[in-house]
Amino acid sequence: MGISGMGVSALALLLKKKGFRVSGSDREFYGPGYGILKKEGIKIFRNYSRKNIPPDADLVVVGGKHANFEPEKNEEVKFALRAGMKMRSVPEILGELARRTENTVVAGSFGKSTVTALLAWCLKVAKKNPSYFIGAVPLEFSRHAELEKGKHFILEGDEYPSSNWDDRSKFLHLRPRNVILISAEHDHMNVFPKEADYLKPYKKLIALLPRNGLLVTASEGKNIKKVVAGAKCKVVSYGLTKKSMWHPENISYGERTAFDLFRGRQKIIRLETELLGNHNIENIVGASAFLLEKKLISPKQLRSGVKTFRGLTRRLDLKTRKSSVPVYEGFGSSYPKAKSVFDALELHYPDKRLITVFEPHTASWSHKRAKDWYRDIFRTSDQVIFLPPPAYRRNEPGQLTQGELVKFIRKYRKRVHPVKTEKEALSFLKKITKKDDIIVLVSSGSLLGLARSVPRLMEKLFPK
Repeated sequence: MGISGMGVSALALLLKKKGFRVSGSDREFYGPGYGILKKEGIKIFRNYSRKNIPPDADLVVVGGKHANFEPEKNEEVKFALRAGMKMRSVPEILGELARRTENTVVAGSFGKSTVTALLAWCLKVAKKNPSYFIGAVPLEFSRHAELEKGKHFILEGDEYPSSNWDDRSKFLHLRPRNVILISAEHDHMNVFPKEADYLKPYKKLIALLPRNGLLVTASEGKNIKKVVAGAKCKVVSYGLTKKSMWHPENISYGERTAFDLFRGRQKIIRLETELLGNHNIENIVGASAFLLEKKLISPKQLRSGVKTFRGLTRRLDLKTRKSSVPVYEGFGSSYPKAKSVFDALELHYPDKRLITVFEPHTASWSHKRAKDWYRDIFRTSDQVIFLPPPAYRRNEPGQLTQGELVKFIRKYRKRVHPVKTEKEALSFLKKITKKDDIIVLVSSGSLLGLARSVPRLMEKLFPK
């Protein structure tokens, strides 16, 4: 249930690889996960119905803690419960699949998909045959989850509750030997009202690490010291400055950015990447610190992996190759994630006018507690096209409407334009876009289909 989601679709791929017959259902279908499932021949049902569940099903996997999966609202859940079927959450089954491997969990409020994918790619380039589970699709891979015969399993870990019946954070099921902790900035305010609530599961994750494990931390990030204080294992720091053991020096920005990787005062190797932004330099340093501290690959193998890694779909990936107006898509499920997108574009395109298409898809972006996020998030945007929050959250506590959000944002940015449909957004873009502009699409949802139609429009209007 919820098979179109990135985590559920990734688990579906792993279960099929293990020899299970897999089918699933969902209400919304978008993004690369859905396309991969179709290519794999996994049967998918639109909307939820008790008829979707095979009567001989060995296992029913429910996609997460969500109102959609309450038995009063979902007849599949109601039927499975009444029939006494075996029901499990995604992380519970993932933990079972990872029972016999050395598991490295990448955790944090942002950046974890990129770091997980980079680790998997570098190990793959070095022929280490890693298994992996990623919450986004890497551009190098045809799929975002794989079971291989190597020793290592690289897992993106999520702090969100596992299911409606299990409030434990998802990453607590993943049997970690090692952890890379990128960030711990307050997120998911609808679930963790206070910052202290948000940090509790991170502290529990660190407490799971054995003495022979490794903890690699972005030590310059918010709340990191609070979270890792009780670690029993070796702790290694990384960051953008010399305050951290692993850090970059002599950064040269451009279409391809290069920097020297240092461990303390020792230069290890010069690395080159096409990823944009300082946040991605920090991500590369963190992945490098883990791989080299564990001696899993050589510095030369690391350089090859970093150089050939192109990033992830929806993580600041370029959608246009045939237009003079670049269109990027950035993942913006929280303030830090969205801010990293805007900061990177400002760094690499300081002279271009930025047009933003923004969808407040997560509950956080449309929650009244997060209004202050809008004070400066569009600081670098000349024009903002603002899409509506998902209709199904309209009656949830604390949720604001599109009109209420736009009214608040206009106190700080006047050029904010609410639109309801894909057609309306395209029409407005056609009027305002100029040949030297840059467009960014920011969401964690469907964007009303604009991730496909905006690049097509720009290639038509401004061909290269």
